[in-house]
Amino acid sequence: MRKIIITTFITLDGVMQAPGGPEEDTSGGFEYGGWTVPYFDDFAGKIMGEQMSKPADLLLGRITFEIFASYWPQHESGWPGVNKLTKYVVSKTLTSHEWENTVFIKGNVVEEMKKLKGQDGPDLHVYGSGNLAQTLMKHDLVDEFWLKIFPLTLGKGKRLFAEGTIPAAFTLEESRVSPKGVIFASYKRAGEVKTGSF
Repeated sequence: MRKIIITTFITLDGVMQAPGGPEEDTSGGFEYGGWTVPYFDDFAGKIMGEQMSKPADLLLGRITFEIFASYWPQHESGWPGVNKLTKYVVSKTLTSHEWENTVFIKGNVVEEMKKLKGQDGPDLHVYGSGNLAQTLMKHDLVDEFWLKIFPLTLGKGKRLFAEGTIPAAFTLEESRVSPKGVIFASYKRAGEVKTGSF
């Protein structure tokens, strides 16, 4: 059984849109693209390197896939082995690509994700891919979150935990804080939400 792990950058108010650059995703008039850049340092780079070197296949939405495919094939030194990873892509419009080891998910996305999870193989890492993340959360298919929480609020933009997120409990597996205040926190699924009173 494989795990689905969402690994993403978010702001304190949960925005995940366009962390890497001004032109990455301007939909909805979003004007803060590249909001992670001032906070990156050697500490953050070391943790990202650790996470990116773990055995995994990638599970991506079309927009994130196209961003990755335009950069990583020519910059594998920054992510050793990325070209050899299997890239599973969920898209209604894109059906083929020359980036090696790319597989397009067809048919019922939820059922296909369940099949992927049930197979033997490395865990499935979801980078970015906001719409796909929403679908996975809505159908309780997320096993872990590897969040990079940045010390800023944006007030608008696509959010990781949007409408449709189901109630779910998680436990904190690991946390580290960078000198610039970025919290790197890994959460593992821990059953249902429990309530009580004081």
